[in-house]
Amino acid sequence: MSNCRAEILKYHEGGKVGTLLTKVLDGPETLSLAYTPGVALPVKEIAQTPDMVYQCTAKGNLVAVVSDGTAILGLGDLGATASIPVMEGKAVLFKAFGDVDAWPAPVEFCRLNGGRTGKTDPERVIDTVARLACMYGGINLEDIAAPACFEIERRLDEMLDIPVFHDDQWGTAVITLSGVFNYGKLASHQLADLRVVINGAGAAGIRIADMLKEAGVLSIVMCDSKGVIHDSRTDLNEMKRRYAVKTASRTLEEALRGAHIFIGVSAADCLQPAWIKDMASFPAIFAMANPNPEIQPDKVAAVFGRKPYVMATGRSDYPNQINNVLGFPFLFRGALDMRAKTINMAMKRAAAQALADLARLPVPEEMKIVYKDAGLSFGPGYIVPKPFDCRLFTEVPLAVARAAVESGVARKAETLKDYPRQLQQRLKTMWREQS
Repeated sequence: MSNCRAEILKYHEGGKVGTLLTKVLDGPETLSLAYTPGVALPVKEIAQTPDMVYQCTAKGNLVAVVSDGTAILGLGDLGATASIPVMEGKAVLFKAFGDVDAWPAPVEFCRLNGGRTGKTDPERVIDTVARLACMYGGINLEDIAAPACFEIERRLDEMLDIPVFHDDQWGTAVITLSGVFNYGKLASHQLADLRVVINGAGAAGIRIADMLKEAGVLSIVMCDSKGVIHDSRTDLNEMKRRYAVKTASRTLEEALRGAHIFIGVSAADCLQPAWIKDMASFPAIFAMANPNPEIQPDKVAAVFGRKPYVMATGRSDYPNQINNVLGFPFLFRGALDMRAKTINMAMKRAAAQALADLARLPVPEEMKIVYKDAGLSFGPGYIVPKPFDCRLFTEVPLAVARAAVESGVARKAETLKDYPRQLQQRLKTMWREQS
């Protein structure tokens, strides 16, 4: 990143979010509508018919971005207050890409002796979020340490009748699956025939494995900081134990021999060039540690030379950025518009497939201008769409909405028929407001 410290702090000065009135308040008459006495009527309506809250308030398009600050980016446990710039940033992305109103809702708890322990208190997070959820149409969990994040998301999803989505778990997984779909197309492999090695067994690694398995991948070897997660290990938590396999491989290097795909959600520079030489022909390297990947793209290029391969990272300055912004704004857009009770696996897979399908379509000329790449087209250097592709706004929410209706979690299923037109109209309004 070329931005200097002063430039970065200047950008964040005063925060990145605020409120924008959606109704006119220009005199005594509108004041009486906005507050007393007019506000009493919607209060009574909601008290009598709770579902009226969606008609009379902002709830239907409002998401809480919740964190306890125990796993901020790659910085670790720095607390909820320190997480606020990230939660604000998430809210900015929700609005700019998905036209979803979102608000930071960090929750801070005292730790033993007033210090930071790196451990989340699941009960207190669950209780706090459940109590504030009545204002929101959805909950986006963020930067909460594993393994507590798994229990928090699961229980809140069971308790609440609105979508609960932990982006660190599922966001990267959705985009990774879309990339794997398209890698399979390019390499002429069925998902069931792929051998995948995942390095990193935290929230993202576990959910990537879950999505790949659900999509049909049969061979997954997962590694953590101690090496391969195999069935003889006795130090595994419940989530890791699900991916303990019977194998003679004990190290990442050994596991990679013959593998088609390496997926890294771990640490910078942990993948040595010599280890990828023995991967299958036409391999894929998804090195997604941020800001520095598990292996630099130039080192991968030096190993494979002119041989075909796919290289993806989490960075915007390299091709094939596995970027969560391709997912969460549009998953929530579709879920909120269908008033879905949850964001289930069918909706996540539909989002991944829509992303993969979009990357295979011809790229609009305006996109080539934005990204200064006249040759942008489906291939090893372009397996997932770019974040500023406006087609994401119409294609991904529509796929998510259809999956919500088909899987029985949508409460506004009757609006699906007219939904493509609604998305197009909302997109046009966004363009006008942003221009």
